[in-house]
Amino acid sequence: MLARHPQVFTLPETDFFPRLLGGLDHRFGDDGAKPRRRNLARRLGLTRRYGRRQYTALQRSLLGEDRATARAPWLVDTCVKRFFATLDQLAERAGRATWIEKTPHHLLYLPEIEHHLPDARFIHVIRPGMDVLASIMDAYLRYNNQSFSGGLLMWARRWNRAMDIHRTCIGVRNHYFVFLEDLVRQPAVEWQRLCKFLELPTDLELDQTCHQHIADPKAEPWKQAALTGLPQQADSKVEQLFGPQLREWLREKLSSYEDLYAASSLAYNRDDSFGMPVPVPPKKRESKVAVEADTRAPAAATEGRFRVA
Repeated sequence: MLARHPQVFTLPETDFFPRLLGGLDHRFGDDGAKPRRRNLARRLGLTRRYGRRQYTALQRSLLGEDRATARAPWLVDTCVKRFFATLDQLAERAGRATWIEKTPHHLLYLPEIEHHLPDARFIHVIRPGMDVLASIMDAYLRYNNQSFSGGLLMWARRWNRAMDIHRTCIGVRNHYFVFLEDLVRQPAVEWQRLCKFLELPTDLELDQTCHQHIADPKAEPWKQAALTGLPQQADSKVEQLFGPQLREWLREKLSSYEDLYAASSLAYNRDDSFGMPVPVPPKKRESKVAVEADTRAPAAATEGRFRVA
């Protein structure tokens, strides 16, 4: 929906921080996953060889072969700075004031994102856990995509880990929660609140449909319905894929979606100011939006601008 706002630039999920820093399975707490070694190179802030390869591949996909740098920087700080600068450049080229990066796994890298981008704003988009797991299993069975492999138990644990992180962000400055059911039931109300959080004008006419490249339907066919940028209730696949006993097991094992919803509503009271930074009158600010988080050096705020994640 935000991709239809004339001031917002967005793009397909980049997986930037997982690709650069690695360690996603350990951050999720997967069985057998081990933490990355903090050797001298890591303590000095040097990137890994794999991270540098991923960085250059991402730059080529975003900027094209002729504009991307041939080699990645050696320092993590420099890679992050240049990545944010690339998104700034792409937004400016598109005539947009704000960018949004929406990789779900960035939720696991919130500390790093907040360290490198302390003025970032984070939008937590929440669906019921059983619906999420059913969608993951459906995508795996239908498209045989290995990104969704690992089995139901692993994904249930990952969901619970994500819920633990979400809970720590309730009421925290620059974090905002959107529950899909609210967005579908009362889109106008939720849109006003979301724009207030991002300081986006609500009087601008939205595009009738999304004209930005927000996903690759060939690589991610399960996202086909999201390409319009229109909020809609996803078809529940729970009863199609999970029998009564399995649904009961999931209800027992999954962290409570209802509790998170209640805690979020209580914390924000839906009239909350969202902990907005105090505006500086002499300067006009632009929003730079990155995402959630999926998952978080030098301060990135300059000339009165702020970014949102």
